[in-house]
Formats: sequence, structure tokens, C-alpha cells
Amino acid sequence: MVPRDPARPAPDGSPPPAPTPAPPPAARPRQRRRRFGLIRGILVLAGVGVVGGGVAAWAVLGQVAGDLPDHRWLADYEPPQMSRIYAADSRLMAELATERRVFVPFEAIPQRVRQAFVSAEDQRFWEHQGVDPIGIGRAVMTAIEQYGTGRRMSGASTITQQVAKNMLVGADRTMTRKVREAILAVRIEQALPKERILELYLNEIFLGAQAYGVAAAAQAYFNKPLDDLTLAEAAFLGALPKAPNNYNPVRFPEAAKARRDWVLDRMAEDGAITAQEAAAAKAEPLVPRPTRRPETVGVGQHFTEEVRRELIARFGPDKTAGGGLVVRTSLDPALQAATEAALRQGLTNYDRRRGGWRGPVAKINPAATAWLPELEKVDRPGGMLPDWRLAVVLEVRGDEARLGLVDRPEPRGPAQPRTGTLPFADLAWARRALDNNRFGPTPRRMTDVVAPGAVLMVEAVAGRPDRYALRQIPQVEGPIVALDPETGRVLAMAGGWSFDKSQFNRASQGMRQPGSSFKPFVYLTALEAGIPPNQRFLDGPFELQTGAGVWRPSNYGGGQGNGYVTMRTALEKSLNLVTVRVAQEIGIEQVADVAARFGVIPNMPRYLSMSLGAGETTPLRMAAGYASFVNRGREVTPTFIDTVQDHRGRLIWRSDVRSCQGCDAATPAAGPPELVGERRLVTDPIAAYQMVNLLTGVVTRGTGTRAGEGLNRPISGKTGTTDDYKDAWFVGFTPDIVIAVWIGFDDPRSLRAPGESGGDVTGGRLAAPIFREVLAAALRDSPPVPFRAPPGVALVRTQLDNGSSIIEAYRPGTENSARAPRGEGGSGTAVLDRGMGGLY
Repeated sequence: MVPRDPARPAPDGSPPPAPTPAPPPAARPRQRRRRFGLIRGILVLAGVGVVGGGVAAWAVLGQVAGDLPDHRWLADYEPPQMSRIYAADSRLMAELATERRVFVPFEAIPQRVRQAFVSAEDQRFWEHQGVDPIGIGRAVMTAIEQYGTGRRMSGASTITQQVAKNMLVGADRTMTRKVREAILAVRIEQALPKERILELYLNEIFLGAQAYGVAAAAQAYFNKPLDDLTLAEAAFLGALPKAPNNYNPVRFPEAAKARRDWVLDRMAEDGAITAQEAAAAKAEPLVPRPTRRPETVGVGQHFTEEVRRELIARFGPDKTAGGGLVVRTSLDPALQAATEAALRQGLTNYDRRRGGWRGPVAKINPAATAWLPELEKVDRPGGMLPDWRLAVVLEVRGDEARLGLVDRPEPRGPAQPRTGTLPFADLAWARRALDNNRFGPTPRRMTDVVAPGAVLMVEAVAGRPDRYALRQIPQVEGPIVALDPETGRVLAMAGGWSFDKSQFNRASQGMRQPGSSFKPFVYLTALEAGIPPNQRFLDGPFELQTGAGVWRPSNYGGGQGNGYVTMRTALEKSLNLVTVRVAQEIGIEQVADVAARFGVIPNMPRYLSMSLGAGETTPLRMAAGYASFVNRGREVTPTFIDTVQDHRGRLIWRSDVRSCQGCDAATPAAGPPELVGERRLVTDPIAAYQMVNLLTGVVTRGTGTRAGEGLNRPISGKTGTTDDYKDAWFVGFTPDIVIAVWIGFDDPRSLRAPGESGGDVTGGRLAAPIFREVLAAALRDSPPVPFRAPPGVALVRTQLDNGSSIIEAYRPGTENSARAPRGEGGSGTAVLDRGMGGLY
């Protein structure tokens, strides 16, 4: 194109513009100097700004760098992870955790899982030194391209920076945090190998579904261990760190699949997989299989809590809940289930005989349109058993009540009404409860028990799904302990009716008077002193002058004596007067020493009344004390935990401290290795066996016969009933197991009603039958095992007062040493130091 002549008119006819006059020659140098000065000023200001900015940046950087947390602890850091408690049969009892995490060492993480995260989060992880300038540049360019679109700027943080953010500096969105994060990332790279950094990241990262770390996420999303993940599943896990909740495959399946496919493309781009493998993985549907919590043992909650408390005391709360401990316990789940069933049946039997019917849980409107939503609002009472249900009485007709119940075919589905019947024939026990263990007359019709609108606890009758039985939670309580007398391992323990009702463990924490179940420790003191079991003592009136007045104990039922009886007869019949005389003769100081040695009452007051069980102890201590009898006089310490391993499988604690002589021998010896126990003797083996022999008579002929009914095996034990029938005990054993049972109220009060004799609320009536049920479950299909006599004991056939004969155990040389009857005196009255205190 030819330029238009400026002198010619414009095409539209307008006159041409006037020409710009040229500056005079002298003005041109001045103009050039002004322009050069302006440029020089700009350059000087820019230089000053750069230098000043650099100095300021250096100062800020120095201040930030000087205030950074110490990163060196990451070298030894172990992420918090769940601890697990297992029963003796390796079934899971409980998980202890603040975060659901399973730690996996770097070597155990499959390569495809590692590469999925590296490709998705930090492609140059193995090349950069903590900060990736190329990645930052890429993020900046992407941000420029997306400027104005409203989309969030993609991050440029490396895996190392994410470790620094998650573990050291926090997640606040500020420039200062990014600077601190970058500096720490560089320092971490200098201090730790890449493998350790990636191990920390893959075990620490939160991946949604309450899962921390890749192993927990594999279980949470696919119910698989890491080794079983497919390529597509590994890629999906790699897609989660950016936004776990936004890529939840259950809630957002399309977004989750798109993000997974993007990770597969990145893996193919990095050469970690081939294009064909990526295409095949993309074609695989994303099917989540959310894991269910591992099935746990449904019994033994008091036992589990006891283990948890011991772990905290031994290892601290942090390591207990976050150390990844593997805890193996002594619990026998089958015996525990039988123990809880026997205890609940025994408590229910007492409650029906002595507790009466205490009324409905609540009252609601029984109208057809109202009862279902109102019944749904009624909370289950604490202690209500899992098999029990809440039901409302809709109407009473004749000898039955029509019930309404809530059914839910689906756990989160809508409630559906269900009906059933409650027959009057099963309600003879439901007498109205009054105060002081008293109750009203036997009900004669259904309306004496329930009325429309009453909300009841019921249980389905076996084989009759439409028929229900009335239930209520007993007020009386009781624990049971069963342990191995050889090792002290606690095999079963019930701390009360229900852990849901009360977490208080009456077996290990409940301090109660043992009553007559303490008497064996009194008579053991006499046996240690060389007094033979056929020595006779006076069973007659006894008085003790104390600072508080005169103490006059009596036998059960108020009896004042049977004349002279042997120690065996006194123990079998649980005679208080003989027990007091034995304790008086051998000295209460010696009795207290025995109680301390056996761990039953460590600091027993030196009062003669303590010989009748007026001190306080726990069922667990009583079981351990009786275990020493059958364990040939050796101390037995109850244990709940067998072993504890750390998260890497290393044994860090075990309860069995016995040494094994010959276990580490290069060649086997002439026999199996021997386990050498280091437990101390709390009494000599002969005295211990003599007590076992005496207590066998208690079950065979004495107050504890109900403990052995139908079992046809040697059983030893002792009943116990305290003052005013506040406590009922039975502690017994065979060569294989020791079981202690206590029944009573948490607020100590009499188990009998006012004015009653109390004959059916003694230890022999309440506790012994429960003991029998537990023992039968423990020894089912086991042949009878006799008690082993120790070397040196003299076994002599001896005639009893009733003419029958038994094998009596004597200390050598005492077979004929029984002296004239002891405790003689004109009135049978004993007067001791008036300064002695007294419990009564």
C-alpha cells in the first residue's frame, strides 16, 4: 500500500492536518538528557526496591526459619494406631484407638500403591529436594489460565511439604505457613531418606471414612489388605488426598471414578504402568465394599475394662490407645458367656423371690394412632439385655395382654408395628414390690400386674415368636471370678449384672465383708502351728470384754453350741464360736499375718471379730487366696493379660515369669524342659493340703453341698454369710479352677425381709448354686481329677463323730497329738484385754 501524501486532502474532502513543527536544533540534546535522567531514576529506585525487598525478605525468612519446630523427631516417629485386645482363643475383644489407623512399614506397602500416590500428588518426588520449582511453575501457569473462572488454584505442595504441614506446621492458609512448610520440607529431605518420608506420608494421611493411612483406607473402602488391591483400587486410594469427602465412592461415584481414571493416566504418563494396563483398569467398575467393624466377643466387658485400666497403668494412656499394641488375654469366651448367664439367672431367681414387681418402664398413650411413635421415644434402661425388647400393653383381655412392639426390617428403615401376647400364667412371681424387701400378695389376674399404656421389658419365648415373657432388671448385684490356680490367669470375670448398667467392677473393686468364707485362713493358722484337724474345741457361749462393751458372738441361727467338736466339724458346719476360740488360742496377730501373706486382707485390724470375716476384701482377692491352697501353698497373683506386643510384633511384656530350663539347649535333654516357678511360698504344702482336705468336707457334708450336686468330682470350698445377711459368698475350687461368687446389694442392706429367718439367703443357698453352674460349664467333658497330696503328708483313715470314716491329712508326727478338748472353762467365758477395740 502506498502511503497517503499528508499534503493531499483526505478522501472525505476534509483539509489535510497541519504539519508538526520540528524542534530547534538546540532543544534536542536537552530532551535526550531529561529522558536519560528519568530512566536512570527508575533504575535506581528499582535497584533500591530490589535490595530493600531482598533485605526485608531475608529478615522475614530468618525470623521464620528461626521459629520453626524441630523436625528431627520424625526419624523415630511412629503414627498413632489402634491397639487390639484378644481373648485366649485369638478372637477380638476390643479395639482401643483415637484414630483408626494401621501402620505399615515402607517395605510392606505394594509398589503400585506407592506409585499411585506419587503420580497423583508429587510426580517429581524422587528428584526434588523438598520443594519442586517445576511444579510451582506449572501451578502458576495453570492459575493464570484459569484466572477469572472461579476455580480454586491447584496446589504445588510436594509430598514432603505435606508431611511438614500435617505433622509440624498445621493447615492454616497463610503465606507464612507456606514459607515455613517449604523450609521444613528442605530440612526434612536433608535429614531423612525418601523412603522414610513416603512411609510417614502413607501412614499419616487422612483418606476419609475415618481411615488414617493406606492400610486402614484399603479396609474401609474395599475390605481388603493392601496386598490384595487391584490396580484400579490402588489408583482410587491415590485419588483421595486432594478431597476425601468429595470423592467418596458411595456418595459421589462419578466424581470418584473420574478422579481415579485421572490418577491412572498420570501413572501411565510416569511409566509406572502401561497404557494397556491403564485402559483395563479404567474399564473396571469402582465398587466400594465398606468394611464392617471386626466382629468382637460379645461378652466380658468388665474383663475388657480391667485390661484397659491395667494397660494404662503399665504403658500410659497414649501408648494404650495409639501404640498399636497387640494384647493377648486369658479370657475364655465360652466360660465367660456361661459365667454371665449363671450370674444373671441367679440374680433373677433372687429378684423374683425377694424383689417383687417394681412396675413398668414408662407409660404412654396406647391408642392405635399414637403408641408407635411414642414407644420409639422411650429410651432403653441401662442394664436391659440385648435380647430384651420394649413393648407397650395395648389391651388386657382375660388371662393375657396384647403387646405392641417396634420392628425395623432395615437398620435405618422406617419403624413397623408388631404385636404379641404376654400370658398371665408366667406372672406368678410379679407381686408388687414394697419397701424393706417386702411385697404384696400373689397376683390373681392380669390387671394386678399391668394396664394399657404400660411400657414393659419383654423377651421372646423360644419357639414362640409371638409370645413374650415379662422381664425386669434386678436390684441385687453380684460378681464372679474364675481363675487358673496354677498360673493365676483369670479365665472369666463378671463384674455385675451388666456393664451397660454399671461399669463398676464388683469383682476387683467392690470391698465387702467375706463372712465365714474367711474362716479357712483362721484354721490354716492353727494347722501351721501343728494343731491337727481332729483337735476338739468347745462350741459353747463366748464373751469378750471390749472397750465398747461385751461382745457375744453366736452360731448361725443363734445357736449357743454343740459341745466339743473337731476343727473339721467346726469348719464344715461353719461354727462361729469354735472359730473365735481357735483365733483366740493361736493369736489374732498370727491370723492377720496369714491374711496378709495370702493377700486377702493386707492390713487386717487386730480384733478378734475379724476371725469371723468382719474385714473387707474383694472376690478377686478371695479367689487368689483360695488358689494358694490348691497350688501347694504358693502365692497366686491374678493376671488378665498374657502378653503384650508392640506394633512391630516385638514382645514387650508377659505375665508368666517362669523360667524354662533346657528350652534353649542345643540338643534335647533326656526329657521335656521344666518350667521353674519363682512364686514364693505363703504357707507350707502340708498345711495347704490339709486345708484342701477340710474344705472338701464342706462341700461333701457341710454348708456347701449345693456347690457339688451332680458333678461327681472332688470339690473344695466354703460358704460365707455376713451379719444380718448383707453378703452371701461361696468360694470353691477343683485342681483345675477356682471360682468366687458374691451376692448382695451395692448399698449394704439385708437380703432377707424383716422378720424372716434368712435361711434361703445364705451363701449356701444363693451363691453356691451359681458356683455349681459355672464349674459345670468350665469342666464339661473333663474327667474328675483328684487333689494331689504333697510329699511327706500322713494320710490316715479317721472315724468321724457320725460313725463314718474319711482319709484325714496330718502333719507327720501329729496323727495322735490331739490333746484334751480346748477352750474349757466353767462358764466358757473368755475375758481379754479391756483395751482391745471391737467392731461390734
